[in-house]
Amino acid sequence: QAQFVESGGGLVQPGGSLRLSCTVSGIIFESKTWGWHRQVPGKQRELVASISSGELTNFADSVKGRFTISRDNAKKTLYLQMNSLKPEDTAVYYCAYQAHSGSWNYWGQGTQVTVSS
Repeated sequence: QAQFVESGGGLVQPGGSLRLSCTVSGIIFESKTWGWHRQVPGKQRELVASISSGELTNFADSVKGRFTISRDNAKKTLYLQMNSLKPEDTAVYYCAYQAHSGSWNYWGQGTQVTVSS
């Protein structure tokens, strides 16, 4: 069974940085497109960043220039480097892979990121 373990979240002041990690087991990692999503209570989950198997990346406009996504296929781990954090980045962050249908598949509990002074 697939398992995704997200980590690295926490409380940080505005302008600070965090690095999220998602370690995957029970599923092929290297051939898939992976993404980081976030969700605030009462709102839809939104795609923040994605990275293809060929390491092409895409970012939501709200995080462009501040966030970087990367992957380590040998470690089956996905990363999200978040810099210049803003209060509006506060959310639970989840990793997911994209199925052939285009839908996203989540298997982790997420990691809470809180940006506050």
